Amino acid sequence: MPLLAAICALIALLLPGHPSAQGAPDSRPNHIAARLLAEGPVRPGEPLSLAIAFDPEPGWHGYWKNPGDAGYGLTLDWHLPSGWKAGEPQYPVPQQLVVGGLMNHVYEGPYAVLVEVAVPKGARAAPIAVDAQWLACTDKICVPEQARLTVDLGHASRDARFDRWRAEIPALLDQKASFAIDGDRLRVAIPLPASLDKPAPHLFVEQRDLVQYAQPQAFFTKGDLLVAEVPLAATMVRPVTVDGILSLGHGDGVRFLAVPGDVPAGGEPLPTDSDIASPLWLLVLAALAGGLLLNVMPCVFPILSLKALSLARAGESDAHARIEGLAYTAGVVLATLALGAVLLALRAAGEMVGWAFQLQEPAVVVALLALAAAITANFAGLFEVPSFSLTRGGEPSGAFLTGLLAAFVATPCTGPFMAAAMGAALLLPEAQAMLLFGTLGLGLALPFLLLGFVPPLRRMLPRPGRWMDTFRKAMAVPMGLTALALLWLCWRIGGGWFAAGAALLASLVVVALAAWWRSRLADGGRGRGLAVGAALLVALLAIVLPTRMVRPATAEEGIVPTRPFSEAALAKARASGQPVFVWFTADWCLTCKVNERVAIEREATRDAFEKAGVVAMVGDWTRRDPAIARYLSRQGAAGVPLYVWYAPGKEGEILPQVLTPDSLVTLAEGLPQAGS
Repeated sequence: MPLLAAICALIALLLPGHPSAQGAPDSRPNHIAARLLAEGPVRPGEPLSLAIAFDPEPGWHGYWKNPGDAGYGLTLDWHLPSGWKAGEPQYPVPQQLVVGGLMNHVYEGPYAVLVEVAVPKGARAAPIAVDAQWLACTDKICVPEQARLTVDLGHASRDARFDRWRAEIPALLDQKASFAIDGDRLRVAIPLPASLDKPAPHLFVEQRDLVQYAQPQAFFTKGDLLVAEVPLAATMVRPVTVDGILSLGHGDGVRFLAVPGDVPAGGEPLPTDSDIASPLWLLVLAALAGGLLLNVMPCVFPILSLKALSLARAGESDAHARIEGLAYTAGVVLATLALGAVLLALRAAGEMVGWAFQLQEPAVVVALLALAAAITANFAGLFEVPSFSLTRGGEPSGAFLTGLLAAFVATPCTGPFMAAAMGAALLLPEAQAMLLFGTLGLGLALPFLLLGFVPPLRRMLPRPGRWMDTFRKAMAVPMGLTALALLWLCWRIGGGWFAAGAALLASLVVVALAAWWRSRLADGGRGRGLAVGAALLVALLAIVLPTRMVRPATAEEGIVPTRPFSEAALAKARASGQPVFVWFTADWCLTCKVNERVAIEREATRDAFEKAGVVAMVGDWTRRDPAIARYLSRQGAAGVPLYVWYAPGKEGEILPQVLTPDSLVTLAEGLPQAGS
């Protein structure tokens, strides 16, 4: 709040010691009462523990040594006998207080600051004093306060309250931490046991004007290291050391001292209060709605043919419809749970992966290509595999396998509602995360499940008949287009030779299945031998194919000039004062490609960007990229697409995942034209 910042600046000028602050003493009582106490009697040659105990009035608060965006820390001027020396004040873990977008580091209840005093040998007990100055604030007003605090050590006795106060002071780690400047972020690696409970971590940095206090912080665990990432202040000066307090939540914390060094990448992200702002029940509803909307997202279009045939046949009988609905739902939910479990396991092992990670693996894409080619041939009538029947017989196994495939192929992209749920799932405890993954699958399967259990909905479908065979053959076309899209993806991932090998492997799979089917019909060994031979070639090619991979094809130059994304490039572009648009895409994400065609790669968008001087950056997540995964994780996104708009001097605004044709043009036209 600008008014609060102005008030605090005025307070700094009015504090005692400034020429304008001199005048008659103020006799009013302080809003934060303070007392100076000693732990016990003086023992010459041994350190003496003193405490300055503060007791704020209700609604008032004091400040940590680094007050944050506004405020004033405690200052002490000691009056000690000759040879006595006061050490640095030791503070308890502060609290976060955000007022008007500014974050302060405060104490809202009674607290004590401890000071160790070195007592020389031969010293005698004597009264000591300290002139203390501090700032007392509510969320509306701040008042500078001061007092001369004294204690008579000649009458001091053992004070048991020091045990409690000392327990509230975070211990200094016996190992040094390390820090590094990475683009626009401070990264600190703090040695901390992995088993230590960290329910709500937050980093309080002692150095002033080094970080942005009110911006979200990200935390990752990597073995017995806790890695914190904090946005840097725009005018920061590179520090020699970084120290402060790591709050673990519930008043617990540790003090750390960090020196320049290596800070490892990756790790398992930890939730913070800013990461998971929504209650679990709301995230569950978001996962259900997100799964339901996946049925109409472009990611799912290639497999709608599989659903259409099963839906049409669901009207044969109530029993068949219910069984198929349950079998299909079981397949979808099992697939989403399996994908979620593997994703969580990979992130726990330090891999920076996100939703749809499976399509970043060349072997998975080749397997999907072979599967799509086999289904295309099956639809076209080249063969029929009873145990894998997707269109005939009403067998539960067919519906179950359709559900598995639907979830596996339909979840590369994140849609509305789904982004928040999946982003939170990567930060929640395992049980809650798996609940969200399972609910996502239930949402995806819900239309088919309703058709199985609601007869009036089934009666709206055409009656089964001979037309289904024709329809089945017609559905070979979209499945064939899916196979071609996967072949193109193979080329984008591994180059021409890799794509050619993948096409050959998929063709051999079709030949093997067709030969096996023909041998079954004729009951002869000739077709069986051909099937076995083709299967052996498939196995050999699967072993050899990875060696034919080359570097992925370079990104094609689009209508809108772009720069490749990196944290350093983003920080440099933002520091230039220009608006920045960053988008994250992947060749396997159909939603991404639709948005690029509809809203991004347009002449109107290019012209609007040029007039406003917008810097456009693109992060290609077709192949695994830890830097992109870290950025997505910090934004609370589990996958792509992700669109972030940085207006000059402001933090990033996350745009909707489905862009309209004029959404970017409108944003750019709302900015001053470049050079004006």
